[in-house]
Amino acid sequence: MKKRGIPKLVWLALVSLYFVVALPKPAYAMHIMEGFLPVQWAIFWWVVALPFFVLGLRSLTRITKANPQLKLLLGLAGAFTFVLSALKMPSVTGSCSHPTGTGLGAVLFGPLAMSVLGSLVLLFQALLLAHGGLTTLGANAFSMAIAGPFVAYWVYNLTIRLTGKQRIAIFLAAALADLVTYIITSMQLAMAFPAPVGGFMASFTKFAGIFAITQVPLAISQGLLTILVWNWLQSYNSQELQLLQLIKREPQGNETVS
Repeated sequence: MKKRGIPKLVWLALVSLYFVVALPKPAYAMHIMEGFLPVQWAIFWWVVALPFFVLGLRSLTRITKANPQLKLLLGLAGAFTFVLSALKMPSVTGSCSHPTGTGLGAVLFGPLAMSVLGSLVLLFQALLLAHGGLTTLGANAFSMAIAGPFVAYWVYNLTIRLTGKQRIAIFLAAALADLVTYIITSMQLAMAFPAPVGGFMASFTKFAGIFAITQVPLAISQGLLTILVWNWLQSYNSQELQLLQLIKREPQGNETVS
């Protein structure tokens, strides 16, 4: 099974890379753009994000030392995040929205590992695609690579405990990771640019309302796509999922969840 899975993982990564390179790359998207945040807020979010990045490096080191065969699956999680978060979709509000793709990696390897993978994705997008920026990297990393994955991880484990339904747990984890990213981004923008009338709450309501129009259907679509990828992993990479203790049998009929 493993011999079949590795070539397919490589194929999927190459296809993802093709779409990232081949698709048009507008310079503006939901990531906070270079120079948009005031200096004090840019520094603040860098300081907040850096400890998670350091802890994430330790987490990745433990994972790869314990199971070196998981490195390719780590690469797939990073590629999945890269290609989804690079797909900028026009919004009827005049802004752009995009999926985040961090829920899958958070379920597979935990939120700390995704803080590194997500931050690296954002760094490469800022350097290669003019998507986001270096001064705003801390803020973008906190919303997409830290807050989103932590919510995905918690939601996944809570749903498993309550229902035992793994696919439902994966759908909710992926969808809510996306939504939380945009809620946090709206909060960051509102903190940096409070409205003259109504302050933070008025500004937050405005930003969150704008992005909700396109982000809610995007989150649902991302959850469904993540389930498809998960089914593919179960079919061709079950050994790796077993190493991560992620193969679960869902209860049927009147069975109870232990």
